[in-house]
Amino acid sequence: MSDASTSKSGGFPNPLGWIGRAAIGLFAEIGRLIIYSGKVIGSALSPPWNLTQIWKQMIAIGFYSLPVVGLSAVFIGAALALNIYTGGNRFGAEQFVPNIVVLGITRELGATITGLMLAGRVTAGIAAEIGAMKVTEQIDALKTLSANPFRYLYAPRFLAACLTLPLLVLVADIIGVMGGWLVSVYGLDFDSTTYLRNTIDFMTMEDVMVGLIKAVVFGAVIAIMGCYQGSLSKAGATGVGRAATLSMVGAAVLVLATNYIMSTLFVNIGL
Repeated sequence: MSDASTSKSGGFPNPLGWIGRAAIGLFAEIGRLIIYSGKVIGSALSPPWNLTQIWKQMIAIGFYSLPVVGLSAVFIGAALALNIYTGGNRFGAEQFVPNIVVLGITRELGATITGLMLAGRVTAGIAAEIGAMKVTEQIDALKTLSANPFRYLYAPRFLAACLTLPLLVLVADIIGVMGGWLVSVYGLDFDSTTYLRNTIDFMTMEDVMVGLIKAVVFGAVIAIMGCYQGSLSKAGATGVGRAATLSMVGAAVLVLATNYIMSTLFVNIGL
């Protein structure tokens, strides 16, 4: 009897069967991720909380990420100012550079770039750490001692990411705007006082809040993807490495997808 995934003539793969299996597998994976996310969020929002672990993870996720976030933000702000000046110069609108830079950084690029940087650094690290604990049976040992891995391992990382991402985004916003200021003042001959006044006058609290709300969601995505892929890690260095890679890619894609969804929502509600 021929395989269901091959055609009756020639034994070639059936593309419809392959597409169907891929779609079913995708929806099954989405369902498992949603259930896992619900367990992590439930554990994170219900007491008791392991404050020692939360603080330790805040240092690892937040403090040690400051250099990469700061460097990324300053270059993004500088490049944004240059490109806005180049585009505005075609229409005689160079004076709007500070306005567009602060708007783009606070509402969009500050949170998105920070999320993507931490998707590469933090998500892969969490997945590798959790994966190593799984393959060495440390998670099984926790269960044997009646310790809930969701409460002891996953919830502290989730809370730490959700608490530290807004702080990192605030830092990225400040450094990104200063990067645009440096290029504009010392490279494009803008007046420093006028540039800063236009920036402060144009920026609103709503713009900053949009970026901070996105940061909380990005923190949840980063922590959940790292813990989820780490908990699925297979034995051996290859399995742990694959889990780290999948977590990083998945977190980056979800950060961009959730960013678009939230941006659309904020525009529709007028925020």
